[in-house]
Amino acid sequence: MNWYVDVLKKYAVFSGRARRQEFWMFYLFNLIAVIVLALVGRVIGFPALSAVYILAVLLPYLGVTVRRLHDTGRSGWAILVGIIPLVGWIFVLVWLASEGKPEENQYGPNPKYAAAA
Repeated sequence: MNWYVDVLKKYAVFSGRARRQEFWMFYLFNLIAVIVLALVGRVIGFPALSAVYILAVLLPYLGVTVRRLHDTGRSGWAILVGIIPLVGWIFVLVWLASEGKPEENQYGPNPKYAAAA
């Protein structure tokens, strides 16, 4: 739960770096929340409930995605590769799943070692 709250605290922060665990735990929690809200929305007769939640966390999601790309040494603009038909999202998925650069890069120190210190 801390991973989710930490990302929300950095609501619109697009600078710095984010660890793989931070990104994927936030993604997992959002996936679970969307599924639960979709089911609850159908039961209460408001099927757009999950869409409202998705819009609410869109900016934090983009922020953590850009910080994750920074951790791999790529610009946040690399997220736009995902709009290339058929294969773009595969590149972005591989980049998000790859290990971050162990050394300090232009986006800041490695968050893995900074958190341990």
